[in-house]
Amino acid sequence: MPIRVTALTSLLALTAGMASAEMNFNRIASFPTPLNMAEGEDTSRTTSAEIIAATADGMTLAYTDSPLESLGLIDITDPANPAPLGNVALGGEPTSVAIIGQTAFVGVNTSESYTQPSGKLVSVDIATREISGACDLGGQPDSIAVSGEGDFITVAIENERDEDLGDGRVGQMPAGDLVMVGTDGMALDCASLKHVVLTGLAEIAPEDPEPEFVDINALGETVITLQENNHLIIVDRDGEILNHFSAGAVDLDGIDVDEERALTFNASQPGRLREPDAVKWIDDDHFAIANEGDMDGGSRGWTIFAKDGSVVYESGVSFEYAVIEAGHYPEKRSGNKGVEPESVTFGSFAGTPMVFVGAERSSIVGVYDVTDPTAPVLTQLLPSGIGPEGYVTIPERNLLVSANEEDLVEDGGVRAHVMIFEYQQAPASYPMLTSAGLSENGKPVGWGANSGMVADGEFIWAVNDSFYAMQPSIFRIDPSQTPARIVEVIRVTRAGQPAQKLDMEGITLDGEGGFWIASEGRTDRVVPHALYHVGADGEIEDEVGLPAELMAVEKRFGFEGITRVGDTLWMAVQREWKDDPRNHVKLVAYNTETGTWGAVLYEKAEPATGWVGLSEIVAHGDWFYVIERDNQIGDAAVTKKVYRIPAAQMVPAPLDGELPVVAKEEVRDLLPDLKATGGYVIDKVEGLAIMEDGTAWISTDNDGVDDHSGETMFFSIGKL
Repeated sequence: MPIRVTALTSLLALTAGMASAEMNFNRIASFPTPLNMAEGEDTSRTTSAEIIAATADGMTLAYTDSPLESLGLIDITDPANPAPLGNVALGGEPTSVAIIGQTAFVGVNTSESYTQPSGKLVSVDIATREISGACDLGGQPDSIAVSGEGDFITVAIENERDEDLGDGRVGQMPAGDLVMVGTDGMALDCASLKHVVLTGLAEIAPEDPEPEFVDINALGETVITLQENNHLIIVDRDGEILNHFSAGAVDLDGIDVDEERALTFNASQPGRLREPDAVKWIDDDHFAIANEGDMDGGSRGWTIFAKDGSVVYESGVSFEYAVIEAGHYPEKRSGNKGVEPESVTFGSFAGTPMVFVGAERSSIVGVYDVTDPTAPVLTQLLPSGIGPEGYVTIPERNLLVSANEEDLVEDGGVRAHVMIFEYQQAPASYPMLTSAGLSENGKPVGWGANSGMVADGEFIWAVNDSFYAMQPSIFRIDPSQTPARIVEVIRVTRAGQPAQKLDMEGITLDGEGGFWIASEGRTDRVVPHALYHVGADGEIEDEVGLPAELMAVEKRFGFEGITRVGDTLWMAVQREWKDDPRNHVKLVAYNTETGTWGAVLYEKAEPATGWVGLSEIVAHGDWFYVIERDNQIGDAAVTKKVYRIPAAQMVPAPLDGELPVVAKEEVRDLLPDLKATGGYVIDKVEGLAIMEDGTAWISTDNDGVDDHSGETMFFSIGKL
């Protein structure tokens, strides 16, 4: 039976706020890190943006680029148009950066091996882009922090373990510790350097502490996370240990722990260790931790501690549930640590103290109002690049900046990015689609990899593709709400069980309360090219295979959309099959009453790079509309367009004869729409639905958050 709407509260306040709140964060710009490479450099090399900081005037950003062993600099005098300032070579792998005034202090790993770790603390004059000093740290640095008065720096000396040795467990010598170095805000005082011993404190591997992250409050107290040891330590400005305690554990219920190509939140993990990564003071008495996990833990959320060791707030599964409802849940990480919150930072904007929690594997940022640290309120979710690693807040300029480390250049994907958000008097632009308010067995309804769409009165139906092979689904969307709301889900079944071997790329109404679905098919994976007649309850009632004439020339790039006119179904083939002329694809017709097949040819654009194909077809009025797109991302994208074809020309010719070529007319270039939220251009524009009044809606496919930012764009382009 289809699942009906029931009340959930985890995100209702958030989505209501997005529609009505006066002040919201919206992304205004994205900066790809390859822009900082010098002219003539090989920009195909891997680059990254990990930890990020801002100068005192908020006009310049500095980020660590581990693959290039450099410090990247960005001019944000105009934050909506960030400009490259180049890279500063550091002679080793940068692990963290903090800034006092116009001087950047960078931890640099120079280790030759796990057993002989080494590193240095480097100062960089941002104005001249020159290294002005360096201190030998005697070990491998990770996080660094600067005091509010600019008189000292603390460095977490991790001396990380070899994950291929001893089953990857701690302890492995040498042990890590904390280093404190004096500074006048510009020059390092290496003679003042001292090591704070952290051994003998944690219950887990007390002989081998591995400090991960540090932060300093206004009292000069440093809080330190020992991720693998699941421990927290507080040290005063003189290096004396004030307190230390276990980070503890969380009982998780209603989570997905299997990577079965379905979103099923029905498992439990009792006593899950937090194993925190990032830490940030909220005030002089409270700090927040992001519970990413490493060896045995990862509680999928975040926690606020008082410095006496008491927990004052625990997010439990609520943060992950909000991410699920926004379509950002990473199913392929279910067997690990789910959304994996890794980053946390703090800033006070317009008098409101806020904590920002970054989910590394979901590429999304949660914004919390922590006016009351015991009861944080989730106010927004912001889209990020892939793998958010570090953040910096610039409250004086109403800016939040994220550094996103994943660079998919080797896979032809998007590059690493720095993204800039502005706190502004405007509605929130994201998310554009949510399942908030919908539940299944008392748990949130996850979604993603949305493909074909069809309008039905005031609603829109959409299907997910084969990424969720064990959970093919049809979603009913209410586009009148802001954000648009998934209000019903129907699971596609065969004999009452989840239907197998489907790749649903198109959906249309059958006129009788059910649907016709186009499955793209891939014969090398035994997924047939086919049409499926599906009842209103999701049960497959009939399957129609392709005729011999088509199967003789088929390739894996099959039907990417379906629409119905009377008794005739029309399907768009994504790319050329074996008998198609160059840059021509078939629009295939099937008559549901007579069982006859036919086709016409459509001429698509010559690709500038990669390939161009069709990803949707919709009949409306006197026209057929198609989406034509290339497979390029970001600045390389050229073709993301809606075209229309006169319906009078859509007369199917026999498959065994010469096929006529239909005319096309450009209706909309979607590139400006895809850039409107300040991000990079997303590859897969896959859904088009046209309401009775001609209003058109566009949707993108987020690939199930696999090597993808998880961002789904769902927007109207007005009346056609």
